[in-house]
Amino acid sequence: MKLIRFGKAGQEKPGLILDNGKKIDVSSFGEDYTESFFANNGLTRLSQWVDIHATSAPILADDERLGPPIVRPSKIVCIGLNYIDHAKESKMDIPLEPIIFFKATSSIVGPNDDLI
Repeated sequence: MKLIRFGKAGQEKPGLILDNGKKIDVSSFGEDYTESFFANNGLTRLSQWVDIHATSAPILADDERLGPPIVRPSKIVCIGLNYIDHAKESKMDIPLEPIIFFKATSSIVGPNDDLI
């Protein structure tokens, strides 16, 4: 299963893409994908919920807008040039150590949204 959030910008609800490709609304699970969700065994609890409720959960339309997959995190830590092919395609030397940088939490958007 893959975590998604769907709906109008700023009003997204939690959902899933199941292994069969079907997208479902899991808002009746009662939690969104926050830092607390991940810190408190949320993936295991959600998986158990899906085992029981997946067949009765609302199905999402294929054209439903997808938002950021998690609720705004407190920080976004990025690793740059994290594989040799990326360094080569960027025509850069292969770094001796990982390049670490941060992004503003306001930069997280859905996969088809305009970048802010």
